[in-house]
Amino acid sequence: MDLIELLVQKNLLSPDKAKEVQDEIKKSSRRAEEVVLGEKLIDEEFLFSLKSEALGIPLKTPDVGEVSLKVLELVPEDSAKYYHMVPLSRVGNMLEIGMVYPEDLNAKEALKFLARQGSFSYKAFLITFSTFEKLMKQYRSLKGEMKEALQELEEEISQEGEKKGARVVGIQRLVEEAPVTKMAAVILRTAVEGSASDIHIEPTKENVRVRFRFLGELHSSLLLPLRVQQAIVARIKILSSLRIDEMRIPQDGRFSALVDGRMIDFRVSTFPTALGEKVAIRVLDPVTGLKGLDELGLEGANLAKVKAAAAKPYGLILATGPTGSGKTTTLYAILQLLNREGLNIVSLEDPTEYLIAGVNQSAVRPEIGYDFASGLRQILRQDPNIIMIGEVRDKETASLVIHAALTGHIVLSTLHTNNAQGVIPRLIDMGIDKYLIAPTLSIAMSQRLVRRLCDTCKEKVAAPKPMQELIEKELSLASLDVKKRAESLRKGKEFFVFKSRGCKKCGSSGYSGRIAVFEVLTMTPELSEIILKEASESTIAKEAQRQGMVTMRQDGILKALDGLTTVEEIVGVSDEL
Repeated sequence: MDLIELLVQKNLLSPDKAKEVQDEIKKSSRRAEEVVLGEKLIDEEFLFSLKSEALGIPLKTPDVGEVSLKVLELVPEDSAKYYHMVPLSRVGNMLEIGMVYPEDLNAKEALKFLARQGSFSYKAFLITFSTFEKLMKQYRSLKGEMKEALQELEEEISQEGEKKGARVVGIQRLVEEAPVTKMAAVILRTAVEGSASDIHIEPTKENVRVRFRFLGELHSSLLLPLRVQQAIVARIKILSSLRIDEMRIPQDGRFSALVDGRMIDFRVSTFPTALGEKVAIRVLDPVTGLKGLDELGLEGANLAKVKAAAAKPYGLILATGPTGSGKTTTLYAILQLLNREGLNIVSLEDPTEYLIAGVNQSAVRPEIGYDFASGLRQILRQDPNIIMIGEVRDKETASLVIHAALTGHIVLSTLHTNNAQGVIPRLIDMGIDKYLIAPTLSIAMSQRLVRRLCDTCKEKVAAPKPMQELIEKELSLASLDVKKRAESLRKGKEFFVFKSRGCKKCGSSGYSGRIAVFEVLTMTPELSEIILKEASESTIAKEAQRQGMVTMRQDGILKALDGLTTVEEIVGVSDEL
């Protein structure tokens, strides 16, 4: 394949310009791709898309953060640099390898040699220069830094093992040395740069596995020798001000570190297992973690209901959903909306995730008797206007929350129920009198997180017939406003949805970040009457939908039609309800 001829055929280069480019190639000994991109004649991704089509080799843009150290080691760094080829992933005996020049005969021969040496088969993919550079950086950061640090650390451990004396003293000295400090720093930096929400450092029988959570799913990125496990864990403990000599019970802590020029908070939890201590680290980046209401996925009628509830002088606002559904993030967004000079805002959390200027935030300590109930009693003596309680877990806390809302406070909290209407039976089960719920409860929100489609590579497609039927069925039960909104998105008789092919911006995943789907139940006189007579979930849900409540599934369908996510994502989370 002659790339320049192809560009001329596609009318992307004039014959005169093509001759100039060919002359430059001969003169500089550079490849055609380098010259074309160097002169900015064509966009890189478009150029490699054409090349992919011409060669019949798929173009791949992997998530760099997911390429593990173990996979990178299959191709030596020198060979990778010289032949412009980098391993991407390995499944069983099959290695996926990215190549800038898969048509290069020398690169092909080198790859065949490495495959024989490593006893693996391979499948070649085309990658861009940008992807190649990122992967080479990964070589340097993961492979280079980690390998060097590992060697130094193992030497230290070996020396320490030859000495007699207190084990803890030896480990404490080791974790203050450069190698383990570097290893911990690489792990933390990789998580932040890859926008991971969590880091898991966990021992197995063979090694120490380091996994990062991206878009709600865990991915293995590093495999470290078992010998370094104790030193790594001890380093994290010291950063978090935890006891390194206590390995029998779980411990919780947090620390802050400057990563890429900004201060990041890390919440640490250790857990004893049969194979050693496991560490889970929540990455709390204020830049990405603190969001406004509209950024969360609240829109239309749901957003108006939340803002109306926040504007009231008192009342209870409850967010519900399973662990990890973004409830606390939603409450933080409401707090930011309410936060102003003339108000005293106090929160009681377990633990405090993000620090908000102007909000008096406190973390519960159950081990010393400072729980939600006792903390809330103290908060009521602090002359608060707005109170946020991390979670309503028991009858005592529920009673205090209701009392606070009745006595002129805005109270925000979370509750574990599957849906918005489930809040009312749950409060009754906790011992709250029915006649107290209606005057105190302003809104109950339920939410789930779904993956957000990448804006760069998503494209509109006609929904398949089964999906058309599903959308029609769901919308037939919706309010008039939802139906009107959906009809405005319909093209003729068909609904169109969005799919992502994957690109370099989203790491070929097709998704970029997450967004929440909501349902918001607002207290009304009609619902108040139902609560006093019959507070079953089904009865409450029926009346709320009659009044125009948008269900989570309906909200999700609208977001899918808007191109924010996929119908498959919505069905996946709504099937949990």
